[in-house]
Amino acid sequence: MDQVTLRAEPRTEFGSRVGRRLRRTGSVPAVVYGRGLAPINVAVDRRELYAALHTEAGSNALINLEVAGTKKPFLTVAREVQRHPVRGDIAHLDFISISLTEEIHAEVAIEYVGVPVGVKRDAGIVETIRVSVNISALPLDIPGHITIDISDMEVNQTKRVADLPVLKGVRYLDDAETDLVQVIIPRVVVEAPVEGVIATAVEGAEPVEAEEAD
Repeated sequence: MDQVTLRAEPRTEFGSRVGRRLRRTGSVPAVVYGRGLAPINVAVDRRELYAALHTEAGSNALINLEVAGTKKPFLTVAREVQRHPVRGDIAHLDFISISLTEEIHAEVAIEYVGVPVGVKRDAGIVETIRVSVNISALPLDIPGHITIDISDMEVNQTKRVADLPVLKGVRYLDDAETDLVQVIIPRVVVEAPVEGVIATAVEGAEPVEAEEAD
């Protein structure tokens, strides 16, 4: 997996008001921490952060974080990404300092390829249950995504974590029997139009004259 470089500026002011001010100026507040490292509060450029997290590795990108005033960059991964509830912009995140020789946990996207037999022959549909899987691996062994072929699936068949391909250096952390995707026959519910039901009910009925009030 390739590594990307991201610059960061240390910050000494904290609080929600400071965070809002940073975000208005195009920066994102963050904190760097890890084994043997005292937490460092920093701010990173929003556009540079976006670029770093939108490589093929996605949120699992290995980021060389260059903090102004430190002697060497920190090799990190982005975790605990908090987003604005409406706009979706990153509001805060953690950078975890890592080692290339120690396994880390990561959530990796699953890519389903092929058109199932049950779709082509029996008009079934693919129901995706999980779009990602949790793994443990050395940082350089984390795949950008995990591909699984579903073209052999019949109706009512399911692919599970146990069916994912064996990848060198990768351990799946989710239970082997966890469902990922299935092929089903869609339910069709036929309901009579309300207007048609009313019309049928009153057809042929004798008109009723209103009684005069006393």
